[in-house]
Amino acid sequence: MILQLILVLPLVAAAGSFWPSKRRSLPGIVTVAANGAAFVLAFIVAARCAGGGVVTALGGVLWCDAFGALVLVVCAFAALTAALFSIGFTRRKTRPMQAGRVRRYFVRLNIFLASVLVVPLLANVALVWIAVALTTLLSVFLVSFDRHTPALEAAWKYAVLTSMGAALALFGVLVLYWAMRAGGGYAFTWTGLASIAETMPPELVKMAFLFMLIGYGTKTALVPFHAWLPDVYSQAPAAVCALLSVLETTVLPYVLMRMLPLFPGVGINWAGVWLMVFGLLSAGGAALLLIQVKDLKRLFAYSTIENAGVILTAAGMGGAAGFGAMYQLLTHALAKPFGFYAAGGAILFLGSGDLTTMRGLGRRSPWAGAALLAGGLAVTGAPPFALFLSELSILAGGARDLLFVPVVLLTVCMVIAFGAVVYHVTKVVFGEPAEEAPAPAFPVTYLLALVVSFVPVLALGFSLPAGLQHLLRLAAAAMGR
Repeated sequence: MILQLILVLPLVAAAGSFWPSKRRSLPGIVTVAANGAAFVLAFIVAARCAGGGVVTALGGVLWCDAFGALVLVVCAFAALTAALFSIGFTRRKTRPMQAGRVRRYFVRLNIFLASVLVVPLLANVALVWIAVALTTLLSVFLVSFDRHTPALEAAWKYAVLTSMGAALALFGVLVLYWAMRAGGGYAFTWTGLASIAETMPPELVKMAFLFMLIGYGTKTALVPFHAWLPDVYSQAPAAVCALLSVLETTVLPYVLMRMLPLFPGVGINWAGVWLMVFGLLSAGGAALLLIQVKDLKRLFAYSTIENAGVILTAAGMGGAAGFGAMYQLLTHALAKPFGFYAAGGAILFLGSGDLTTMRGLGRRSPWAGAALLAGGLAVTGAPPFALFLSELSILAGGARDLLFVPVVLLTVCMVIAFGAVVYHVTKVVFGEPAEEAPAPAFPVTYLLALVVSFVPVLALGFSLPAGLQHLLRLAAAAMGR
């Protein structure tokens, strides 16, 4: 029952948001309440899975182990903070007579959130593909919320390119089904496929993996399939950017890493090499692009690509670095929404996201300046933030397993990304403003979203609770690495 409730709550919030009301804040309040309850339920599921159990529902259609629970919790938390931030955003971006536009925004947001939350709860591989495809269709209208030409163009590019990737992933799913039947299996689920991994034709499994890697990699915006992502992030609302970032660095890597147990014996090393190739290419390409970026939200967009590359590289390395992959998946999903909310606050006070003209944020709003500086440091893995420990865990694990080449390459990418982000962010915060102007009011829900998302980013930088550490180890074991 608990898994069904997690999925029903955003849908109930969507229905409640659609209800006509004179209070423009009502859809946001309903959305926050529903997603707050969904987060509490996701936390309960994670607690059960941390004990080694599995939560199922609907006759096994919904199925959640430690790996799925980890993804579910971070997605639910991101949904809660995005709902908070969206209240202030919609009040600032719409006029009082546009209550219908606010309602439509929250209806679309909640349906999109339901599509995201269902991915780690589905046992059937084909249903997972459908859910991932729905995340694209349901987020296109959120990306184009501003309805001006650049936003519409970005939404169109996003829909076309990721749909092409979805077609390739679908072909991979069909080939994987062929491999399952050739291996004598009948359950097209993650556990059903893993149970017959020894009997499935390895050539078919490899072909399916490559098509799914490229297909889902397009949705993840791995280099060289990343062309759509900077445009989308520069035009979409900050809360939508935060959710898309979690989707691309948490949910989609989850789907790809679920494929690893299908390669028994030395075959898993073959799949790991491909993950490392695309992971290092993405981390390195994004790190170099960060140097010359000209837009604040594009800065965090390229950082998303870089972190997706780090996660997949660590998953490909396996062994001790496999734990680091799960750790990085967790910490980045917590840190990046905070970074985007800080970027949204900076754009509010400076009136633009153009890094060539953004200056003096710390003078105009010390709170917004401190948030942006903390966000830049948090997403690049600077101490004392949580991402520092997860990146250190990956590098130490890889070195322990004598994988020095990927460790050195990852280190170089991380250093370049850190230097680029800090350089741009410090210019925005401490640079001399071109002109003085009255500072706008800081929306209360902006501040709430920043505080709520910042707390775990800082707290996990000092200590990793034993229960959470155990959940991460169980999640890493689920990869078969």
